Amino acid sequence: MNNSLTNSARLLGAGLRALLMLTLVTGVIYPLVITGIAQGLFHDKANGSEIKADGKVVGSSLIGQAYNLPLKKGQETPDADLKWFQGRPQNGLGSNSVNTQYKLILSGATNRSADNEELVQWVKDAKAAVAKDNSVAGHKVERSDVPADAVTSSGSGLDPDISRDYADLQVHRVAEKNGLSVARVQKLVDDHVVGRTLGFIGEPRVNVLELNIALKALAAKS
Repeated sequence: MNNSLTNSARLLGAGLRALLMLTLVTGVIYPLVITGIAQGLFHDKANGSEIKADGKVVGSSLIGQAYNLPLKKGQETPDADLKWFQGRPQNGLGSNSVNTQYKLILSGATNRSADNEELVQWVKDAKAAVAKDNSVAGHKVERSDVPADAVTSSGSGLDPDISRDYADLQVHRVAEKNGLSVARVQKLVDDHVVGRTLGFIGEPRVNVLELNIALKALAAKS
């Protein structure tokens, strides 16, 4: 009987030691090692690809932002602040309607087919709005000039980049709203164009947040 109790105690002690060892290795040492490697070799990516301005984190280079005016009384959807470069539409899957306690960002496309009547109307309305917003004195934008990414959301609905064409389309409006010359704003866009990944993947693009940070700095100097 005593031998059985002694063996049970030994087994229990061995089991506890194994549990503590595994907890220490897999729950403490391993995460610390991986975190250290990530911080050392991939510091920017490990921290969410942060973008900083004036010493503060203002966003991520991987997630788009809205540049809107404050909501007016009775408004449900804010107007775009046209002094800034605008990103892609953020329709996606729409707003969170399940857990209404939190304002969650839902990542996803519209899930509508290309011939869906509602989607077609969205695109038509968006084209008209983009053409109108970007037409200024001496520079008229036609609906046919509006690129696809100006009126459609990305597959995730969170695309941080716009095409070179859409950035160029906004130059005259941004220049007028900020009291800058078209040439200076165009150079700002040119300086922020990123080429195709590895030279052949995707299309040339512009990160909207980085471009607007540079625009703010340029406007402050003028």
